Amino acid sequence: MPPLTPAALRFKLSRRSFLLLGGAAFTTAFSMTKTVIAQTNAPVQTTQRSLRGIAFYQTCVDLSHPQTLVTIALANNALQANSTERTYGDEPFPQMVRRLQAAVVANGTFFNTAAAHREVMGNMIAGGRFLRYRAWERRGTTLSLRQNNQPEMITPNLEERSREWSQYWFSITCGPRLVTNGRVSVTAESVRAEGFTTAHLVNPQTPAARSAVGFSQDGKQLLMVTFIDSVSLQRAAEVMRDIGASQAMNLDGGASVALANRGSVLYPTGRNLTNVIAVYDTTNAAPAALQDAWRQFQQSELRPELPR
Repeated sequence: MPPLTPAALRFKLSRRSFLLLGGAAFTTAFSMTKTVIAQTNAPVQTTQRSLRGIAFYQTCVDLSHPQTLVTIALANNALQANSTERTYGDEPFPQMVRRLQAAVVANGTFFNTAAAHREVMGNMIAGGRFLRYRAWERRGTTLSLRQNNQPEMITPNLEERSREWSQYWFSITCGPRLVTNGRVSVTAESVRAEGFTTAHLVNPQTPAARSAVGFSQDGKQLLMVTFIDSVSLQRAAEVMRDIGASQAMNLDGGASVALANRGSVLYPTGRNLTNVIAVYDTTNAAPAALQDAWRQFQQSELRPELPR
């Protein structure tokens, strides 16, 4: 993403000052937050944690639970993602949260904030349907969910693995890759190899507002992290590994970082967004149309064809 404007920077600083309370006040806020966002026995759990001196929100998603549904929601309820050919604009994050009524809503992938069309990065699939597809796109890392919410992470420029796009229920491309097979794998060389050139990504030691996503070795837990503290990619990767991510990648950062838990915004954005990741569970059930699509996807051996 491009550097923050002075206005956005002031917003980020005020937000960070609000979140990072000191002394006894921080202890009280920390305890209250944990109590408010904890959901006993729910398949989706969000907690506030601190590791390596870094504060963050951690969302654990039980992918094995039959009512867990992960999807991508687009700004203004669009049916297709923004591209150079067509655009549906962006939308305030709180408005998206109210509309979605999900257990968790978090920022998704990069988009072009400097252009009117707000084009998103990479191919997208949600509900077993393509939101955006370009056969030649290889930049970044892709997180996908197959039948039965089986997770997969591929960095096409760094590993020879085919992507069976038509077999995915959910797929989002961002990056760079943070953790590979349980090991921190982000380096300046790997970031460039993925196709990134932006300064705060190319140097893994540069602190910035960040978010990340990954999954456990057994594939049963999706792990989403929203960092309250500014962190480097290196430190973000270490945290993701330490909380149990076998595979992990960076999501959009800067003024785009956002998190809401069951309708309450825990981490506000500094800009409107074009796409978010939404997770539904037993307490915040998915819309009927999405549940129907999930059942059809699970039962059918046929998958959607690639767009022409």
